[in-house]
Amino acid sequence: MTRGPSWALIRHELHAWRLPSVLLLLTCVTTLWAGAGMHGLDPLARPRDLLAGWDFAVPLMAILLAHELGHYVAARWHRIDVSPPYFIPMPLMLLGTMGAVIRMRGTIRDRNALLDVGASGPLAGMAVALPVLVAGIATSPVEALPEGTALLMEGHSLLYSGLLWWLKGPFPEGHDIMLSPMAFAGWAGLLVTMMNLLPFGQLDGGHVAYAWLGTRQDQLARRVLAALPAVAVTTGLYYAVPAAREGTTGWALVEEGLAGMHWLVWFVVLLAMGRFAGFEHPPTGPAALSAGRRAVAIGTMILFVLLFMPSWVRGG
Repeated sequence: MTRGPSWALIRHELHAWRLPSVLLLLTCVTTLWAGAGMHGLDPLARPRDLLAGWDFAVPLMAILLAHELGHYVAARWHRIDVSPPYFIPMPLMLLGTMGAVIRMRGTIRDRNALLDVGASGPLAGMAVALPVLVAGIATSPVEALPEGTALLMEGHSLLYSGLLWWLKGPFPEGHDIMLSPMAFAGWAGLLVTMMNLLPFGQLDGGHVAYAWLGTRQDQLARRVLAALPAVAVTTGLYYAVPAAREGTTGWALVEEGLAGMHWLVWFVVLLAMGRFAGFEHPPTGPAALSAGRRAVAIGTMILFVLLFMPSWVRGG
């Protein structure tokens, strides 16, 4: 005879999910709002237009939910005290959200468990993001770039560029793909995964790298953080110098020079995180990774390289 969970435990679990459920609902609304804006609609003027953003909000929320539940399920599997995912609604931002966070309380007993928790989120998110992006690219048109019209140019990674070439082939001169809301949601999934896989602190990439490298990851994290301003400047010069040689001046040239500014913003955010939570990763047990998990760690870091975008978005 087994003893079932007590009512007190059930009430505790329901209470723990109360605020995360509210934040999830609000994030669904703000991502719908962002999606409606992609169709040129304003839900403030006509509230029913909010639902028009479903073709962006549904795939994006599916990607983010898969990512966060990957972490949550892996943590519960290893009996780690972990909070539900707290989504962050941001109605004035391009995506309508800043993703979500999960709080892990206490220590993780060994590096195998740390690897499982750190890698499960990005890998689960990518399992949804890739088919979403493939379907979105396949149904997005390649069109001539309109003259005199401001455009938002999405960043390119090795993986994203490879998918564009595979599905659409080389673009004619002066043409580019016009991403549908679904395709943009899939691209955003790549961006969010790349951001989280940076091997720093308690980001997903920091967990994976610490599980693989142990305390050597702390020094690597500081070097990665110090490199981000250089990445921002180098990216800006990469776009601004050729534009200047072609005669671009004024604000258009400034926009080219700001192509890498997102890395500078991310540097400030991570610096603040390091000041608040510490730059060193919390220690785990001394046991080394199993051979299979070492392969997962290496593969996850390779995924970061494939997803790396020098410029996230820029004006064009």
